Order: sequence, then structure tokens, then C-alpha cells
Amino acid sequence: MLRTHRSLFALVAAVATLGASQAQAAWTLNMTQGVTSMSGEIYSLHMSMFWWCVAIAVFVFGWMIWSLVAFRKSNGAVPDTTLVHSTKAEIIWTIIPVVILVVLAVPAARTLIALDDSRGSELTVKVTGYQWKWGYDYLDSGVSFFSTLSRDSNEARQLQSSIDVHTVHEYLRDVDHPLVVPTGTKVRLLLTAQDVIHAWWVPELAIKKDAIPGFVNELWFKVDADKPGLYRGQCVELCGRDHGFMPIVVEAKSPADFKVWVKEQQEAQQQARLLAAAKTG
Repeated sequence: MLRTHRSLFALVAAVATLGASQAQAAWTLNMTQGVTSMSGEIYSLHMSMFWWCVAIAVFVFGWMIWSLVAFRKSNGAVPDTTLVHSTKAEIIWTIIPVVILVVLAVPAARTLIALDDSRGSELTVKVTGYQWKWGYDYLDSGVSFFSTLSRDSNEARQLQSSIDVHTVHEYLRDVDHPLVVPTGTKVRLLLTAQDVIHAWWVPELAIKKDAIPGFVNELWFKVDADKPGLYRGQCVELCGRDHGFMPIVVEAKSPADFKVWVKEQQEAQQQARLLAAAKTG
């Protein structure tokens, strides 16, 4: 009896744990709402289409279930063997989907157009994909640097490193030099690649585009003024054996802090050039 109670308790605990983990996972199933005005618009469009699909599913499956119950054989329903169709019904179920598609297409087209409208940009950064790192060139200020996987993650990922990856901060999601941008500023990215095709993707910014050698893609984002912080992404185009080790980190600072950062970078790079010139001279 005691063994039975223990087994029952273990089963209940397992089910409760599974339910809790599933409830936690459910929070991550939906689209990321993001920290930009465009990401909010995309999220609203996504939810609008989701609820349209829910309404259509409720209507269609509700009608199917009602038909199965109301016209079941035990009620004396007789199947139609003449294959008679209703022209009126066919017209109705053709017009309604067309209307729904048009209603959804208008805001979708407007959002797609806005995603490619980089006019009025206040900051331009050239982004170049390499195997396996990113190069950032601030065209307006002359600041440039490479962004690679952080040293801690790089050491932990090596075979036989004996390092517990759970102890590494943001394992495989952190870099040595993040892309720094000011909040409340429209940032334009000119995206290309040096060797093979890469893809630049940051979910919170709601932007993803391929970096193609010999071709320049353009995208933009504007982090909300009240949303400074770190936003992480990664290359999402299979670009070689170390594809999983070239994350993206965007650090959004206030405009004042960004100006200080730019000045520090310019001074540091100027000193590095002078030191290199002195060594070669």
C-alpha cells in the first residue's frame, strides 16, 4: 500500500513538473514583441492575423462538429447521392476568403513598404559578414571594429576544454565588441559579406536580412528611447563549420552615452594608428 502511494505521489509530481515546464515554455512560443516601433507594428500585424485564423478555425470546425451531430445516421439523415451543389453557397465561400485576404493584405503591404524605407536615417553602419565574425564600420564617424565570439565562450566550446558551459555568461551568445547604437535614432545598416552568404538577425529589432558577397542589402531599425540595453541575435545562414559561433550583440545607449562612446573609440583607434606608424617607422 505504501509502495502504491509512493508511486502515485511520484506520478503526480512528474505530471506537475511537466505541466509547469510546458506552461513556462508556452510563454516563449509567440513572436517576440521587440523594442522598436516597427517590431511593435509587426507584432500587432502578427496577432491580428492570428486572431483572424482563430476565428476562421472556430467557425469552420464549429460548423463541421454541428453538422456531424445534427445529421448523424441515428437521427435518420440520408446521404446525398446526386452530388448536387449550391451555386449560391460556392459564391459565398469564394467571396468571403477573398475579402479576408484583402483586409489582411493592406496592412501587411504597408508594413513591408515601411521596412524598406530607410529615408531619414541618422546613423549609417556598414556591416560585413566574415567566417566567422562581423565587421562594423560607422561611416559617419570613422569608427570600425570586428565583433567575434567572446573569449569565455570560445574557450568553453573547444573540445576537451573541461569547462562547464553553464558557468559561462551567455554561452555562445556574447561577443567581445557589440554593435553600439543610440536609442531613439533611426539606424541604417548596409549589409554585405566578404566570403560566403551570412544573415544578420536580431529578434528584438524585428530585422533579418542576408549578407551576400558582392551585393549590399539595406535595412534599418530605431530602438525606442526608453529601451536601452543589450539585444542578442546570431547569423542564421549556414556559413561553414563554425556557423554557430558568430553571434550578434547590439547595445543600445542613450544619445549622450553614445556620443561619449564614439569619442572614446575615435581616440583609441587614433592612438592605435599612431602606435602602428611608430613601429613601422
